Amino acid sequence: MRQYEMFELTFDGPEPEVSRAVVDCGAEFTLAGETKRVSGFYAGDGQYKVRFYPSGTGTCRWKAWGVISGEGEELCEPAECREAADAASGGPDGNPHGIVHPAGRHFKFEDGTWYRPFGTTVYAMVHQEKALVDTTMETLRKSPFNKVRFCVFPKHYDFNHNAPEYYPFEKAEGKWDVHRPVAAYWEALEGRIRELDACGIQGDLILFHPYDRWGFSKFSKEDSLVYLDYLLRRLSAMPNLWWSLANEYDLMPNYTWEDWADFARFVAEHDPYGHCLSNHNCMAYWDFNQKEITHCCIQDVNVNEVPELWEQYDKPVVFDECRYEGNIIHPWGNLSGKELSRRFWTAVCCGGYCTHGETFYSQDEVLWWAKGGVLKGESPARIAFLRGIVEELPGPLDFQGEGIGFLTATQLTDMKENGAPQEVRNNFFAMAMLNLPKERIRPFVAKERTALGHCGQQAYLKFLERQCATLTELRLPEEGSYRVEVIDTWEMTRKVVMENVNGTIEVELPGKEDMAVLAVRTD
Repeated sequence: MRQYEMFELTFDGPEPEVSRAVVDCGAEFTLAGETKRVSGFYAGDGQYKVRFYPSGTGTCRWKAWGVISGEGEELCEPAECREAADAASGGPDGNPHGIVHPAGRHFKFEDGTWYRPFGTTVYAMVHQEKALVDTTMETLRKSPFNKVRFCVFPKHYDFNHNAPEYYPFEKAEGKWDVHRPVAAYWEALEGRIRELDACGIQGDLILFHPYDRWGFSKFSKEDSLVYLDYLLRRLSAMPNLWWSLANEYDLMPNYTWEDWADFARFVAEHDPYGHCLSNHNCMAYWDFNQKEITHCCIQDVNVNEVPELWEQYDKPVVFDECRYEGNIIHPWGNLSGKELSRRFWTAVCCGGYCTHGETFYSQDEVLWWAKGGVLKGESPARIAFLRGIVEELPGPLDFQGEGIGFLTATQLTDMKENGAPQEVRNNFFAMAMLNLPKERIRPFVAKERTALGHCGQQAYLKFLERQCATLTELRLPEEGSYRVEVIDTWEMTRKVVMENVNGTIEVELPGKEDMAVLAVRTD
């Protein structure tokens, strides 16, 4: 047994008589002064398994219960760097760091290492033939992405009409029977999750979705809870998972808002380890204030509205779908690589996170966003460049902003009702905004916002998006010494232009789009 890695016990036992999904078995594990009672599952062929995720070290004592019996102890050794072949796994230094949890408005691994999600989407990844999934995994291993969104259930939609080899459950009398899981499917799914872990990639597992011709999106609520219970018994001890209740929950009329709230509560209650949990929208954002929800998972193009979302929910903000780089007919699937890269830079410099997708037409209908394969676009290299820059920083970026855009819509609305401070009254444009109707303030503030983030007083990163400026101003602290770089985010170049500076400075730029300025404290 090793810290931060799943541990598994296997027992022989009788074939379940009623349900192969809901079985009476499990074990209590006591490690580092903490006891967890963990439910097990029936794995088929007369075998039961109980899985445990150890976050501490030392002697771990366990005792099985239910239809299985036994007790024992294992030495849980500290996490250590894996073999060279797995050197990318776990975190930036190659070590396993544990489960990712929210840390204020950002994320950390369990050992305190910062985690910055740079995600991608491959919805039906695990439902393709083995050769294609192998290719996808190899592409992911070499990619800049450390999180991938994919579905438990197969998907039916444009460019995705094939049927999978295995389904999660068997059919009985023409209906999916959630009490009869298909072991081959779940074993294949687990194998791919383990491969992702070996590549240092978090699996953002989508539990429900509407793009379905088979009937999985029409489960009764009772069957849905049985399915969720089985999934959590099998998978929750795997360290590199997040739970996404749905992709586009609001396109699934079979479930009510309260059903989704119940599902969130059920997942949180039955996951002993508290993996990240959220719900993804098409039109209306989920209520991220729900206590079980750990972060904002958003489909929207307004990636510069991170500050407003922080104010509203006080949780990490991930734009998990801001449209895709590609060339298909759908407007959400034909962004340029430059535009998708720009959205990553904007979200990150506003303090949030972003997720990639790619939809280039192919006659074989192998599009990355649906099936995987190989990446064809121009944005992944630029995303890798951005990731390299921000992972050099001592911590995550928080929004600072400048000009009118440093104010949030909430702040301006409050000023409209309660009066503005002198610095705002001195700003002609801010005072003009206070005369706008409330509903017009938010879009105007976002439009005027400059994406400027800071890491305490240690670093400042400003992204000028579509501005073609030849000069920009950066207000640094009056104390300390800073090195200043001009960054071409598209050409992926960095040039030091100033050293040992502080206070308000003016930085010369080449008068082109997609430039950034980085100032890092050096004393």
